[in-house]
Amino acid sequence: MMDIKWVRDNVEAAREYLRNRRSDFPLDRLLELDERRRQILGEVEEIKARRNEGSKRVGEMKRRGEDASALMEDMRSLGDRVSQLEAELGSVQGELDDLMLRMPNRPHSTVPVGEDETSNPVVRTWGEPRRFDFEPRPHWEIGEILGIMDFERAVRLAESRFVVLKGLGARLERALVQYMLDLHTSNGFIEVSPPFLVSSATMTGTGQLPKFSEDLYRCANDDLWLIPTAEVPLTNLHSGEILDEDSLPLHYTAHTPCFRREAGSYGRDVKGMLRVHQFPKVELVKICRPEESYDELESLTASAESVLKGLGLPYRVVCLCTGDMGFASSKTYDIEVWLPSQGCYREISSCSNCEDFQARRMNTRYRPKEGGRPRFVHTLNGSGIAVGRCLLAIVENFQREDGSIEIPEALVPYMGGVREITPPVKR
Repeated sequence: MMDIKWVRDNVEAAREYLRNRRSDFPLDRLLELDERRRQILGEVEEIKARRNEGSKRVGEMKRRGEDASALMEDMRSLGDRVSQLEAELGSVQGELDDLMLRMPNRPHSTVPVGEDETSNPVVRTWGEPRRFDFEPRPHWEIGEILGIMDFERAVRLAESRFVVLKGLGARLERALVQYMLDLHTSNGFIEVSPPFLVSSATMTGTGQLPKFSEDLYRCANDDLWLIPTAEVPLTNLHSGEILDEDSLPLHYTAHTPCFRREAGSYGRDVKGMLRVHQFPKVELVKICRPEESYDELESLTASAESVLKGLGLPYRVVCLCTGDMGFASSKTYDIEVWLPSQGCYREISSCSNCEDFQARRMNTRYRPKEGGRPRFVHTLNGSGIAVGRCLLAIVENFQREDGSIEIPEALVPYMGGVREITPPVKR
């Protein structure tokens, strides 16, 4: 969450960044509540001082044998007033806390101002999109030809926007996971196997709650939610802790299933695996000192890019503008892979620096070596990468005219030596 003191001292800057983010956040109401909270606290403090002084006088009057009943009645009235103010404070504080949890993060000064994805500048590109001498098929058609994707049975098992991978399709998904984890752990990330169900407090810590509850799946009889990304448990590993500075930075990676309702996305990408309710992903999370976080963002993005480079998949990196970036992010790079069937780049990874936004919600700090008060850490996260989207990108980019696909060289050892997937022989 944002620092209320910064908001109070920089009202116009806060108003500007909210406008740039196209946010309708009620800043004036927040400021009104903050002012009333401070007024109440000041009045309560003043009344309590008067009560303390009055209590002393009551004691002195009683010792002298004087009648203190009038003064004692005044003290009771002050006590009633404190009770009234504390009740109001509870209401004001509750609404203020809720608004603070709903206020989006402040964009970094290097983030371009823009309305939507059309204002996202391209930072760099890698690889050349393949030129086909035939009309490239979409991945769902190839998957059906090869017998490795079954959307019809997935609908019968669950509903739309699920997929069943079979045979070498399932093997390819597993190979991708192992390849990504081996790549990231060899570069210093610690592999973690976290819970796939987490509490409301954990979801709140990284910003999924309360704002995005409609996009999440919740267990009916428990305070548990299915994770939308491993960012949630990985970043919360140190919630409520004060870390030693020498332990930073911390780099974590995990492979988990991810669950999202995709609320409001109906009508978009309804065919295939591009937008589904359950998908595997390898996630990257970093926890570091504030001074290091933007260097860490660059290296985090490079780690995600290394997956696509190793597989030979063309991609580009864009910097999200203020109107397109995520709620908790201060700066985000999207990595977009080339999809031949669509003739365009589509997002396969988002790499974000959240600065101290999540750390304040989680109360995760570190103790500086030189002494002084504990400071909030900075947290970063990125897909390293979305396994399903990587699989469909391989299917489309490495397809042949007969519907078969070539396996990228980096995955051959993970596929047990299999170098291609070909259509089944009809009997």
